[in-house]
Amino acid sequence: MLDLTSAFACGHGLFVRTVFLLRHAKSSWSDPALPDEERPLAPRGERAARSIAAYLRREKLRPDRVLCSPSVRTRQTLAAIEPSLGKGSSVEFVPELYAASADVLLEQLRLLPGSVESVMVIGHNPGLHDLALALASRGKDLPRLAVKYPTGALATLAVRGDAWTALDHGDAELVGFVVPRELD
Repeated sequence: MLDLTSAFACGHGLFVRTVFLLRHAKSSWSDPALPDEERPLAPRGERAARSIAAYLRREKLRPDRVLCSPSVRTRQTLAAIEPSLGKGSSVEFVPELYAASADVLLEQLRLLPGSVESVMVIGHNPGLHDLALALASRGKDLPRLAVKYPTGALATLAVRGDAWTALDHGDAELVGFVVPRELD
């Protein structure tokens, strides 16, 4: 079970916010004529998204806000997990998240209102991977995250500080990193 409370009590500063970074599940390449943004999930991706949904439900991970890339595969990933998020999560489709760099993703997080305590970003690599590595200054799964951020993977970061506007490199601890194939 993911225990965010231990991260919040960490002696390295107050952790008051949570960032969940979810890479879309495996997409299909069966129609090479489709533009990248319109590629749907592959059957393996659909199964992976259901595994992540079950994990979110089991761990009771319910972000206040979900920021989702508008691509078909990210929307389908969201559709699979949304019932597990509970009724309190508001969803926003953000065109800037499609194929966004880590810097663009960080800017989107900095725009969040102070009332948001936790956010999930559903997006793409390499931006999500780069952002996770930039934000996380510590965490037992950091070496594993550094190697690869597979499709459907979910990184959970506990963030120091009380304002999204001040979020910067090294301000988080990686408190969870799960890959769908590990959940089956």
